[in-house]
Amino acid sequence: MQAIKFDDIAALTAKISKEFGPWSEPIHVTQEKINQFAEVTGDRQWIHIDVERCKKESPFGGPVAHGFLTLSLLPAFRSKEEYTITGFRNVVNYGANKLRFVAPVPAGASVYARSRLIAVEPRPLGTMLTRETEIQVVGQQKPSVVFEGLALFVK
Repeated sequence: MQAIKFDDIAALTAKISKEFGPWSEPIHVTQEKINQFAEVTGDRQWIHIDVERCKKESPFGGPVAHGFLTLSLLPAFRSKEEYTITGFRNVVNYGANKLRFVAPVPAGASVYARSRLIAVEPRPLGTMLTRETEIQVVGQQKPSVVFEGLALFVK
């Protein structure tokens, strides 16, 4: 695996791509995980946690994961990138340029993610990377989440 120093702007910029990297290992989104997320966030909307009502009334035929639960799995996906970034003190989640919840994640489904680097910018505190990530239900054609996140690699 290629190691690239966080402040090597030219080497990082060379990794910008129109193509997404490989899919991560899948993560199983259980009803238990959905229920736990509902308790932590206070979002106990029936479409997520009331299995029987969802079977009768939901347009999805069953409960679906919260969009923010699906997004919150990002750190758990194990990247299969061909390079690693080194030499930084820490990484700060700087926010997002774009976030869309495109398709539902049914309870019991497995999801995986893939990403691509789309921008590199030197900053006074370090280097800002912008990465586009898709999270998708395994076996589906449409992504469930499209996220353009910003990460500041600090000197």
